[in-house]
Amino acid sequence: MKPHNIFPPRPPRPTDAQIKAGIEACLVVQRRALTMGKRPFSAALIGPDNETVLLTHQSIDHVNHAESSLARLAASHYTQEYLWKCTLYSTWEPCAMCASTCYWANIGRIVYAAAETQLAALTGQGNEENMTMAMPCRQVLQGSQKDVEILGPVEGLDAVVVEESDVYWKPLREA
Repeated sequence: MKPHNIFPPRPPRPTDAQIKAGIEACLVVQRRALTMGKRPFSAALIGPDNETVLLTHQSIDHVNHAESSLARLAASHYTQEYLWKCTLYSTWEPCAMCASTCYWANIGRIVYAAAETQLAALTGQGNEENMTMAMPCRQVLQGSQKDVEILGPVEGLDAVVVEESDVYWKPLREA
């Protein structure tokens, strides 16, 4: 039996243009979610070529986040070896649950546009729609047995995500 290597060599880091395209793939999903009254969170799984969109997902509710839902779906469709060479893109920094689910799915790289601290400032303290945890995804994965690469926040694109997401959050802050 051939031994498994769940950590094959990762492809090179995505270029700035590929990062922008990955975040834009997320924003397309997030914009559609907003039209359906859903929370402004979305994720996309990009293949090892740093260009092919394999899966996308939006936030469903407060426990079925875009990133964790996508990671579970990806784990059921692709091998651990393949996922290690893929990148999960997200409009927002993955929370502790989402970062952990990416870890267990064996997704080798995470790219996010805007930081958890920016989300906390946007949603406000005590927002029942988003009880943001002060737990950066790098801290969640620190000391783990997998070297998941994390890129973000992405300067410039973070402002786009904050601005577009505020369409949802502003009315809740003002209520």
